Amino acid sequence: MQFICYPKCTTCQKAKKWMEENGVAFDERHIKENTPTIEELKTWHKQSGLPLKKFFNTIGLQHKALQLKDKLPAMSEDEQFHLLASDGMLVKRPLLISDDFVLVGFKEADWVATLKK
Repeated sequence: MQFICYPKCTTCQKAKKWMEENGVAFDERHIKENTPTIEELKTWHKQSGLPLKKFFNTIGLQHKALQLKDKLPAMSEDEQFHLLASDGMLVKRPLLISDDFVLVGFKEADWVATLKK
């Protein structure tokens, strides 16, 4: 599994600690140093079954600075994918990617339900 995170993010730190305590094997990827590509984002979006807006880090400084709350609804899906791929800090994190699922953000109950199957 690929664990995509921003190491200074407290939610990412909680998720990483939870995985280590529960024996979940993963490869860590720094989202700012290795930003997801448009192709990756499209694959993960399709695999997750979530609306694309769930992939945006809506509480991030970049989201606010770019006034995306007002702009996103008018943007096409392609424009949104390009925007996400342009800056890893715009992507909601952590992401946990496997062949079978994509988890966006860390909600322990969702991670338990998915990983303990």
